[in-house]
Amino acid sequence: MTRGTTNPNRLRRVDRWMAWALRDVLRGPAAAPVVVDLGYGASPVTVLELADRLARVRPDVRLVGVEIDPERVARGVAVAVPPRVDFVLGGFEVPVPGGGEPVVVRAFNVLRQYAEHESPGAWAQVVGRLAPGGALVEGTCDEIGRLATWVDVRRGPEGTPDPRSLTLAWRLAGLERPSVVAERLPKVLIHRNVPGEPVHGFLRSLDAAWARRSPLASYGARQRFVATVADLREEGWPVLHGPARWRLGELTVAWSAVAPR
Repeated sequence: MTRGTTNPNRLRRVDRWMAWALRDVLRGPAAAPVVVDLGYGASPVTVLELADRLARVRPDVRLVGVEIDPERVARGVAVAVPPRVDFVLGGFEVPVPGGGEPVVVRAFNVLRQYAEHESPGAWAQVVGRLAPGGALVEGTCDEIGRLATWVDVRRGPEGTPDPRSLTLAWRLAGLERPSVVAERLPKVLIHRNVPGEPVHGFLRSLDAAWARRSPLASYGARQRFVATVADLREEGWPVLHGPARWRLGELTVAWSAVAPR
């Protein structure tokens, strides 16, 4: 069971990304797609927020909050709006009321308390429950959502996890250096921020580009960050998407560039 720390609007950055990056996944099924918030914590608020945000992309989306603690499930059931929003008891087996496969599973601040070697097994168990073409979004954020990171994991051949990208997100106002996000890396990477590991090299390059672009600070943190990410791409890092996402304080890089050795 997780600590259960939950704050309203804590997961706004990953919600925003999911509504954009996974819009085709959500719009693909003919029937109402199921999205699971796995390990939502002591309050069901993040499940309700995600339901509202994804409904702008797919109005008939169904949200299922899954928790291992019966008391937390009871709090969710008290505010459930079935079939639009349901709450059930469970874990990595990802139960869905009435059966069926989720198209997206979000698991935030869940694996942080596990050992690093347990992450791949958890990924495998969850992606094995996904509908074809579905996605697992697994990551971590700070208590009020100013720093966040997550991995986009798909189901590969024979149901094996196929991580596609790592996304880092910041509140840009007052940001001293981008590598502060290292303390919120997903479990599979947080112990890999050491010399010789790809993610360490990436964060060092990110900090160096941020420092070089310090003259742009007078125009605002957003302008400085966009220029910083553009520099990374020029250096050869496989940065995905474009300035429209960067201006949000969001940076996505191909998983192959940061995967653990």
